Amino acid sequence: MTYPPPPAHAPGGPVVYDPYTLPAGDNVNPYTFSVQLEGQWFLQKGKMIAYYGRVDFHAIGHGPLDHLIAASFHSPLHAADWVVAQGKGAMLLADRAHHVDSYDLDNGNLTIRSGNLLAFEPGLALKQSVVPGFLTLIGTGRFVAASNGQVHFVEPPVRVDPQALIGWADCPSPAHHYDHAYLRGVIGGLRRATGIGGASGEEHQFEFTGAGQVLLQSTEVLLDPAPTGGVPASAGPGVPGAGGA
Repeated sequence: MTYPPPPAHAPGGPVVYDPYTLPAGDNVNPYTFSVQLEGQWFLQKGKMIAYYGRVDFHAIGHGPLDHLIAASFHSPLHAADWVVAQGKGAMLLADRAHHVDSYDLDNGNLTIRSGNLLAFEPGLALKQSVVPGFLTLIGTGRFVAASNGQVHFVEPPVRVDPQALIGWADCPSPAHHYDHAYLRGVIGGLRRATGIGGASGEEHQFEFTGAGQVLLQSTEVLLDPAPTGGVPASAGPGVPGAGGA
């Protein structure tokens, strides 16, 4: 099939893309990423807004790609949220007009909030993190993730607001740090005993030590977590596992 060239537009008008003018493996704009598909990618449901070419979508645990699933997907809790895109073409990925970017892992590991991960190459293996609400990618390859605002990389040792945390790469899992003001007095006692009131970033942080990088978004407003494998509502915003089992 051939496509006509995009029509001319006056300066300041919309940019019209076709299969030949879409960026290959790059951002179309800060909110949309174009995956150049030549084989398979793992894709979170609801993140593909359009595609060109011949692409089939296979559910995790069903279909002819069991060997690929066995090698690259190891999180039964999140299996219902993911599919395998197979074929040749271009896929446009987006997530509710949030910032979207791609990142490369080179024989590394990265733990990321489950709701922020959009897609990844089969060269990476996805595993269920020991930290509730997070997933871990291990290996070499590219992945695509969303954030509420731009992403910033900081090095440990550092303490970060739980709601600004997206993930961490090549460093140990964080420890909880509670300020002394949180631990003393009647309010602190009530919170410890009942969980009422939760915890804000000003009095509770995640503490990272060792080598590696920590990924932060530019706001304390979290993306809505994925319905499967997400943080329980009772846990409080941005505090994986707090108050949970």
